[in-house]
Amino acid sequence: MANIGERAALKILREKRFGLYLDGGELGEVLLPHREVPAGNVIGGMLEVFLYTDSEDRPVATLQTPAVMPGGFGRLKCVAVTGVGAFLDWGLPKELLAPFREQKTRMEVGKTYFVHVRVDPVSGRIIASSRIDRQLDRTPHRYQPGDEVDLIIYGKTALGYQAIINREHSGLLFSEGVFQPLQTGERVKGYVAKVREDGKIDLTLHAPGRARVESLEERILKELQARGGFWALCDHSSAAEIHDELGVSKRTFKQALGALLKKRLIETGERGIRLAR
Repeated sequence: MANIGERAALKILREKRFGLYLDGGELGEVLLPHREVPAGNVIGGMLEVFLYTDSEDRPVATLQTPAVMPGGFGRLKCVAVTGVGAFLDWGLPKELLAPFREQKTRMEVGKTYFVHVRVDPVSGRIIASSRIDRQLDRTPHRYQPGDEVDLIIYGKTALGYQAIINREHSGLLFSEGVFQPLQTGERVKGYVAKVREDGKIDLTLHAPGRARVESLEERILKELQARGGFWALCDHSSAAEIHDELGVSKRTFKQALGALLKKRLIETGERGIRLAR
């Protein structure tokens, strides 16, 4: 079944000077404009296309894939502002509309915005929204502390970074637990640190408990190998230096060193650590 906002394999019905007409099922005949008609097409053959609507709300096909698919999140540049809203470049011939009602702040030409793309259930058009919070937490979640999740950074508050969890829910990365710069739209791997009584989710970038230490052990060994077997970093180093080098607390670093010493994989001294001989 062919739907606006999705990719579909459609049968070629006929060719006219405007382009190819494809069988869109309940959408009717869908035009693939002449400028995109591939060489060697055959009537009755199939074409994989993305379906959206033209300026007159008629279904139209393209061989291209938009920069952000409906249901997804991403950063798009504003290329025009009219009386109905802002238009964003999403890689297709027709720009994507972000209606004024869907703009968290009024968009300006030349600036880039983090948006959610979706098919508007009322108009049937594909639109963009920078009101990210409206698109999240619409269904109950079942996350537990320690769960590994995919995160997309979408905002910053006085407490930390707001993040989209698995493209459906929202959570917070507290600033004191983040030791690396994060940008809006950046995708990172994270973990659920805590689920509060009101259902809100606290996040962390570090694997919980022993898994976190084991991951750090591997990083330390790889770094030692890359440095020729010696690294001027040890448990006498300052917490700030350890944060700068590895993005972890001194306590976690010392736990990893202790585990590597017990396994006889490293040797330590006042000047640093080295691979065991």
